[in-house]
Amino acid sequence: MDLQVEKIAKILVDRSARICLVESCTGGLISKMLTDIPGSSKWFECGLVTYSNESKIALVGVPSEVIAQYGAVSAETAKEMAMGALKRFDRCDYSISVTGIAGPGGGSVAKPVGTVFFGLGVRDEHGSISASVHGKHIKGESRDQIRDVSAKCALSLFLELFD
Repeated sequence: MDLQVEKIAKILVDRSARICLVESCTGGLISKMLTDIPGSSKWFECGLVTYSNESKIALVGVPSEVIAQYGAVSAETAKEMAMGALKRFDRCDYSISVTGIAGPGGGSVAKPVGTVFFGLGVRDEHGSISASVHGKHIKGESRDQIRDVSAKCALSLFLELFD
């Protein structure tokens, strides 16, 4: 069992908290990693794979203007995904979003393959929602490697909220 996942499970159980995921380039991999642990139903609410722009808009309310202005792979979109998940799933206290370019194609000079943005959403005790965003360039030799490293990075970033 993954040590990061065990730590996340303990944190969420100790806080009686729930988490939801909105994944694009990782295609549900983070949700899979979290639900591999027995008892995850106590703290895992749901995982959405919003691969298309339309699904980001329809399922978690990312404004189409944000995608048009900044692109689907952007800090702004990752933030909207994380906040939108908490707005949609009011039982959740935390959210993780990820959007990026896993390759091998699809990159550009401005956003090369391996560009990934992570959103971390938090609902405070008063119900207010906020999100932080982290951009990374993930190096990998394959699409699968970029996705795997991105998923592990998302879990690490989430754990940093509690350091």
